[in-house]
Amino acid sequence: MSAFVRYLPAVSVLLPWMLNIATWLLSRSLNMPESVVHATGLFVFVQVQAFEDSFLKALCPKRLMRRLLALSRPNSTKEN
Repeated sequence: MSAFVRYLPAVSVLLPWMLNIATWLLSRSLNMPESVVHATGLFVFVQVQAFEDSFLKALCPKRLMRRLLALSRPNSTKEN
């Protein structure tokens, strides 16, 4: 995003304006107040971010390597 702002200064002015227009249009089409649309969008963003973080944590290369090594090791159960 910073590259756009550096090379196109108008983007820093137009982006918030376009976001406000999009929020206004969506709130009008859904017949809801703008604050509710904004809060709902924020809530959805946070939920998706939390899901992605937990999902990507499960796909961490170190964890995957440990799981793979654990599967390849022979069982170390004691036999009495």
